Amino acid sequence: MLDRLAPFGFVLLWSSSFIAARVGLRHLSPLLFVAVRMSVCAVALVAVALLLRRSWRPLRGMVWVHCAVAGVLMNAVLLMTAHYAMTRVPAAPIALIQTLNPLLTAALAWPILGERLLPRQWFGLLLGAGGVVLIVGMAALHSRVELRLLLLTVVGVFSLCGGTLYFGRFCRVVPLLEGTTVQFLASAAACWVSMAVFETPHADWTWGAVAAVAWNAAFVSLGGMVLYFVMLRRGTAARATANFYLMPGTAALMAWALLGEALAPLTVAGLAVSSLGCWLLSNRRWSAARR
Repeated sequence: MLDRLAPFGFVLLWSSSFIAARVGLRHLSPLLFVAVRMSVCAVALVAVALLLRRSWRPLRGMVWVHCAVAGVLMNAVLLMTAHYAMTRVPAAPIALIQTLNPLLTAALAWPILGERLLPRQWFGLLLGAGGVVLIVGMAALHSRVELRLLLLTVVGVFSLCGGTLYFGRFCRVVPLLEGTTVQFLASAAACWVSMAVFETPHADWTWGAVAAVAWNAAFVSLGGMVLYFVMLRRGTAARATANFYLMPGTAALMAWALLGEALAPLTVAGLAVSSLGCWLLSNRRWSAARR
């Protein structure tokens, strides 16, 4: 049951983060927003681990370092670049950029993790990437600022891809609670350092800002990333990341309904192409084979 529900829960939670972030960024500078979000997650996980009296022995040696590296790549770098871009770019294009993650992950998962895709799955990946190019390319034509911010978001996607493969290679068997705790502790530290170096932080702690941070910390970073790790542990990296193709459509619809952001026909076409690519890749009859 969890295997079937995890992808849907992950898509809904991760898509909602774009809406909460757009609200929170009205009151907080982007790197501060992410630093507080990561810190809330880290404190909550440490408290749970202490209450449950969990042993830290599984993290001995280099294991904790591997978890820290994966956490910084999958959380800190991805979120800092995306939140900075969202100060000037609508939610839907940012979500679309992140759908490049499945193509990059699938291309590298074969030589690194031994995960092979069937021809139909490669076709699905290319369809998904085509949807991204269709929308992002058109958006970048009319704004150099938007283009630079979207390219910055691409850096975050490469980081997420690298973190996903790193997790699959070194952290797949680490106990979920202990491993996730280290990941968020490392992510919080990286975000605070980045904020101190690159940003003059400002904050207006309204109820909207508090709610945005709380939602993204509790439901997206904790709930969503736990589901992501579950999918990585129980399936292939390519199939887990394929769910990113469904996020732009979900995020665009949420932004249209809740924030009033326009949903152009070209956007709808790109979302449809990307969603078809996700279905082709995730269909169990064409599941990835292992060497």
